[in-house]
Amino acid sequence: MSERVLMKGNEALAEAAIRAGCHHFFGYPITPQTELAAYMAKRMPKIGGTYLQAESEVAAINMVQGAAAAGIRAMTSSSSPGIALKLEGISYMCGSDLPAVIINVQRGGPGLGGIQPSQADYNLATKAPGHGDAHILVLAPSSVQEMVDLVAKAFDLADTYRMPAMILADGMLGQMMEPVVLPEEGHAREIEKPWAACGHHGQRKHNIVNSLYLQASELNEIVKKRFERYAKIEETEALAENYMTEDAEYIVTAFGATARIAKAAVREARKEGIKAGLIRPVTLWPFPKADFVKAAETAKAFLSVEMSMGEMVNDVRLAVECKKPVYFYGETGGVIPTPAQVLEQIRKIAGGAE
Repeated sequence: MSERVLMKGNEALAEAAIRAGCHHFFGYPITPQTELAAYMAKRMPKIGGTYLQAESEVAAINMVQGAAAAGIRAMTSSSSPGIALKLEGISYMCGSDLPAVIINVQRGGPGLGGIQPSQADYNLATKAPGHGDAHILVLAPSSVQEMVDLVAKAFDLADTYRMPAMILADGMLGQMMEPVVLPEEGHAREIEKPWAACGHHGQRKHNIVNSLYLQASELNEIVKKRFERYAKIEETEALAENYMTEDAEYIVTAFGATARIAKAAVREARKEGIKAGLIRPVTLWPFPKADFVKAAETAKAFLSVEMSMGEMVNDVRLAVECKKPVYFYGETGGVIPTPAQVLEQIRKIAGGAE
């Protein structure tokens, strides 16, 4: 394992992707993720890889689609408005069963919004990553180290299940500098891709990568089989961090950078004698329902803390099957909740303040 180095989140994402075997990057600059693309521009020529700044976000995702169809590990990155432009291509990749990694360093919206951190792309990523019946894998790091760790996982999961994976970060994590331990070079898993359109050399039949099915019955069957695969993923790949939940009566739930804020509030609540805990979803799709079901057996209430107007709160309510009350507290547009604000919400729910 490498020594610890101090890195900015965006640059750590890029280096981790390279070490996970991604030597082909297609992107377009947008704040607050531009350092990722700039890092790739410097590193790719040195390793014999491909860096291409496309003419638009739409072009970039279609280049990723072409590289993925050839069986190559490819990646793109953008921030919220740019990701919205990529959704058509992501839907095509879902329909073609193509693996790739998409980095979304979120900023405030809608529209051009602002350049400050946000988590308001939760619904985009988990509910509507393009048109049609489809899901993508969504992983939400809460530290620069976890950014590094989850990039390799995202590539492996994408290749294993033949589907796109998104790292849902935010401007705070992208711009933050923390010490990280990078994996050794050459650690990438080799996953066979017999379906890839990479030349048959007269040894096999042609592979065709396609998302168009003119017969309704054929598309119906393919989508249903794809959802059988999704069901398997939901059973086996959901991840969450449980913090002080063993005896918790009040469960705070948050993901990404907001979870760090919420965790600080939970610690302060414990000092005041309030039995608070935290469930941090690491995978947003698949959502870690089992962790919430277990916590709901003993918890009195849940509090979803988000940098949005409440995009995850309904998933929490569904996970606990409405058996316990689920409250929401959030800020949006780039405003970041503070530990004191979250603590005040915990106090109110616990009956310590009116």
